[in-house]
Amino acid sequence: MTESLVTKEDSVMGSIRSRRRLLVAVGTVLALGAGASACGSSGDGGGSGGSGSAKGKKVRLITGVKSDPFYITMTCAAQAEAKAKGMDFTADGSAQWDVSVQRPLLDSTAASRPDGLLISPVDTSALTPSLKQIQSAGTKVALVDTTVTDTSVGITRISSDNEKGGRVAADALAKLMNKKGSVIVISVKPGVSTTDARIKGFTEEMAKYPDIKVLPTLYDNDLPATAASQIQSTLAAHPDLGGVFAGNTNTGQGIATGLKQAGKEGAVKVAAFDAEPDEIASLKAGTLQVLVAQDPAAIGRQAVDQLANAFEGKSVSKSIGTNMVAITKDNMNEPTVSKYFYKSQC
Repeated sequence: MTESLVTKEDSVMGSIRSRRRLLVAVGTVLALGAGASACGSSGDGGGSGGSGSAKGKKVRLITGVKSDPFYITMTCAAQAEAKAKGMDFTADGSAQWDVSVQRPLLDSTAASRPDGLLISPVDTSALTPSLKQIQSAGTKVALVDTTVTDTSVGITRISSDNEKGGRVAADALAKLMNKKGSVIVISVKPGVSTTDARIKGFTEEMAKYPDIKVLPTLYDNDLPATAASQIQSTLAAHPDLGGVFAGNTNTGQGIATGLKQAGKEGAVKVAAFDAEPDEIASLKAGTLQVLVAQDPAAIGRQAVDQLANAFEGKSVSKSIGTNMVAITKDNMNEPTVSKYFYKSQC
């Protein structure tokens, strides 16, 4: 009788212990599942994550130069798209195109641990360690307009086909120059992905015109006054100068000013990148002959859309190219062309 009771008691106690072990195991699995879900929703810099919502996500934009109409146009479009998706969006930008100016903005943004970052890096490598650090901390990074060499940075890269833009500028200038004379490129500085690509496309295309001499490229550090001085010095050294390719907005503005001061506007043909208000005015006045306009609004919108896809666990496009259009005095009033004009404010 005693032996029977003990056996039954042991059996009951064993059953209780088994149930306790089962409950502990189930609890552990549930806890691990919750932890994994939390990690997936926080973002890991990859192109996909757990399903979720873009609404309420904190997204920051850092542009190359805050006052540049190209980046103002991009910011306006990104801001509108983020608002439509219910995101917490703010934007800032460098006062000038310089790593030492942009780095503090990136460090400050990293400290706030945003869910997403849109950035136009001002150098192809100098900011890579900082970008990798913010990405590894969970922020999803989208590179807009400019990129970095390290392909592990960014869930998406959205930019124009800048090499193609350089080729378009070369062909347009060659035609205006009657395929002879000297031509020069004036750009920002070496090591900028977009302008490097434009120069590459331009110089390679110009090689098709044997009677056009391509002079060594000059860099103005994104300062219009420097570009104005450089074009005047080039005119003095090369009286046969027939064409100039301006690598970006500020450079185009400076070249237009320099040619006007030298009394050479119209005589020296200019193809410039971008379509900011001063360049449009110069096109109307005949100081600039061709503008290769990008679509910064599309870059901003699509970058926000790709971040939203990442937040929601949808497919993300690794690379997106946006449209460009050649604007001349003859077509600038057409609605399909004028929509590419840049804004100076939202």
